[in-house]
Amino acid sequence: MRAIVYTGKGDSETLTLIEREAGQPGTGEVRIRIHASGVNPTDWKARASSGTPMPFDQIVPNQDGAGVVDAVGDDVGDLQVGDRVWVYLAAHERPTGTAQDVTVVPAARAVRLPDGVGFDVAASLGVPAMTAHRALTVHEYGPSRLSPGALADRTVLVQGGAGAVGHAAIQLAVWAGARVLTTVSSDEKEELARAAGAHHVFRYPDDRLAERILEVAPSGIDHVVEVSPAMNAALDVAVLANHGSIAFYANDKGDTITVPIITSFAKNARWQGLLLYTVGEEALATAVEDITAALEDDALPVGAAAGLPLTWFPLEETAAAHDAVQQGTIGKVLIRVTEDDA
Repeated sequence: MRAIVYTGKGDSETLTLIEREAGQPGTGEVRIRIHASGVNPTDWKARASSGTPMPFDQIVPNQDGAGVVDAVGDDVGDLQVGDRVWVYLAAHERPTGTAQDVTVVPAARAVRLPDGVGFDVAASLGVPAMTAHRALTVHEYGPSRLSPGALADRTVLVQGGAGAVGHAAIQLAVWAGARVLTTVSSDEKEELARAAGAHHVFRYPDDRLAERILEVAPSGIDHVVEVSPAMNAALDVAVLANHGSIAFYANDKGDTITVPIITSFAKNARWQGLLLYTVGEEALATAVEDITAALEDDALPVGAAAGLPLTWFPLEETAAAHDAVQQGTIGKVLIRVTEDDA
């Protein structure tokens, strides 16, 4: 089978296409024939980070993907050969990601797809959708689960609504009944955020942005999904409702937050960091269940018409796919591993 591997940290040129034997699933594992592999910023950052050692001698990148179960190990009760699945955290603490024809993962990280959900949608889930789910469920007064109506009477602000996480956050929040506001930096991104379902879209930079947000949300923002806390901390606190939460998942545009202290404690603000790799199995399992329910309701479409343009690369061009994500390609970058998209 074909696999993309790297044996040392570095730029995308470290990624090499090789041929090797397919692995066999052990106890509690399944083997997936990958149709589409999703690329996230964490994938290229893990490969490029010279500050951390290689955890394995050889690594296949990419955490997310979608495909068909083609072998099942012992003690796997919920999946069987032929099941169509989406895969998350395939390469977490393992050397076998989804940038290969076949990968072996713990059964819990392969989730059966509802009928009619394509591999393009499935490979776009994983890190973005699960991060968005967590960001929307850390409020002091709940909800801890998402479902239709769970966020009724809540106002959500998604900073950076044209990114993959921002897109998923808009869709999940709308599905759960929230009023959704978002910020973007261009006309193109504004169109995408509206296509995703955002009710109000604001452009930045704008010295009056907090004022404009409060004009449409005078009671304040209940949940903030934040991609750039270094840039937006003061704005987030300014528009936050009492007991509001600011869930941040990235360090875009800086590694240090300067927070207005008095306004923060006066509003009982909750600053909640989140990282899927350390969030815990319970939170992951909850996200899987709720995302599956959203899929069944057709609430997570992808493509330009749904606000998330797709850029495809063949497996042989995985290095170019990583570069595209690193360079900020708008939408979702996917790798077509198998031509059959059934």
